[in-house]
Amino acid sequence: MTSLILAMMPILVLIWMMTKKNGVPSYIALPVTALFVAALQMFYFQTDLTLIWANVIAGSLSAITPISIIAGAILMNRMMCLSGAENTISRWLEGISRNKVAQLMIIGWAFAFMIEGASGFGTPAAIAAPILVGLGFPPLQVAMLALVMNSVPVSFGAVGTPTWFGLSNLGLTDSALLEIGQQTALIHFVAAFVIPVLALRFVASWTDIRRNYFFILLSTLSCTVPYFLFAQWNYEFPALVGGAIGLTISIGLAKLNVGLAKVAATDNDKTVSLSTISRGEIFKAMTPTILLITILIVTRIKQLGIKSMLTDATEAFSVSFGSFGDFSISQALIFKLSNILGTNVAWAYKALYVPALVPFLLVVLISIPLFKLKGSMVKQVFSETGSRIKMPFITLIGALIMVKLMMAGGENSPILIIGMAFSDLMGTNWQFAAAYLGALGAFFSGSATVSNLTFGGIQQTIATTVGLPETTILALQSVGAAMGNMVCINNIIAVSTILGISNKEGYIIKRTVIPMIIYGLIAAIMSTLI
Repeated sequence: MTSLILAMMPILVLIWMMTKKNGVPSYIALPVTALFVAALQMFYFQTDLTLIWANVIAGSLSAITPISIIAGAILMNRMMCLSGAENTISRWLEGISRNKVAQLMIIGWAFAFMIEGASGFGTPAAIAAPILVGLGFPPLQVAMLALVMNSVPVSFGAVGTPTWFGLSNLGLTDSALLEIGQQTALIHFVAAFVIPVLALRFVASWTDIRRNYFFILLSTLSCTVPYFLFAQWNYEFPALVGGAIGLTISIGLAKLNVGLAKVAATDNDKTVSLSTISRGEIFKAMTPTILLITILIVTRIKQLGIKSMLTDATEAFSVSFGSFGDFSISQALIFKLSNILGTNVAWAYKALYVPALVPFLLVVLISIPLFKLKGSMVKQVFSETGSRIKMPFITLIGALIMVKLMMAGGENSPILIIGMAFSDLMGTNWQFAAAYLGALGAFFSGSATVSNLTFGGIQQTIATTVGLPETTILALQSVGAAMGNMVCINNIIAVSTILGISNKEGYIIKRTVIPMIIYGLIAAIMSTLI
């Protein structure tokens, strides 16, 4: 019992620090928690000090992967903003339909769905929410809509980072990871019949929703059908491609007024006429996004052969740093540090495959001459990106060190102890609570990826212990981490700040927690059918 209490203490302290009144910021709370776990490992669990330090080093280096993706996403976001491309896209999207439900679905659902697939990390709300407020929708209601809408695509956001990186510590085969992605997509697909409607209810009346329901359904399916189909053979870009296809179809349906109640034009109508924006302007503004999607698809389809080139592990250079470890670089620029401090702990970074240099940085470099950005603007793009990733970098280092240390120690690892206790408590009924644990992780960490990193090991241990399908339980973890975005403190603060909303975090959580609970119930029911 003492071991269980101490094993759970770091997680409980972390939750308390981040949810109490005047909560501790994640960039402080997570490193402090990591220090707490290290002390427990050293003084109570009697873990070898060398193994602790090896995991600290590996955890710190592992943060390079997600932070480089975040940096790439922010870099592109700032380039789009400063070049004027974002404004052009906003005006274009605003001018497609006067129907308010159509605007909410096109911008708040389909457009945000695509942006989540490309960049994630809060970018959808940062881009979509201000556009909706500019159309005259109330900021507080838009904030809640954006948080709830941005849940279905999250498991495959930022080119699948929550899936392929968030579950990377669990020793899964590629086929197992693909199966997890397939089940995750199926659960999200079913939940999507309900979630967009619940999100719309924050802004629109039930009468408006009923009158426009056929369009809502078609717009939803236009994203989720390709999303589900792509997930059957790839776990990196279902959200990206699903969102792109869904956005295109939703815009076409809105232009043809399919499934939409007729709206009379008024003098106060804020939509911008499409005639004011030429097709050439729209195409130019969308070029970076089109390039991003194209490069990602080309580099992720195995049959084209480029993926194997970017992941070629054939050693090109190696050097031994003695007791510190062995460092090597492959022909595809995979940087690897193995045998850290003489242990079996290792770290690797796929420089050309992780979507940071390719495609984010590459697309930004191509876009600079395309938009004729001045040197001062280019400098501003990079400086703003640098300033924005400082705190997330510290947060991720703390999170990944904590995760590495929680998993260290074999049979006596804190994660295994917690997993065994949960499995004894709930047994085979664990599948009904698994998604909520994932949501809890996203709630306090601010990231579906960090939630999967933190709780993936616990979920795996429980599944193995009680005899539940490992892939199904991890799919529930992934779904839970995505639905946790609705109540995630970091996301709520971010979207509130962008929209100029003050001191409404509690109000927002009380309302977004309801669709999150419903989401979890759908996930639990689906898990019994899979």
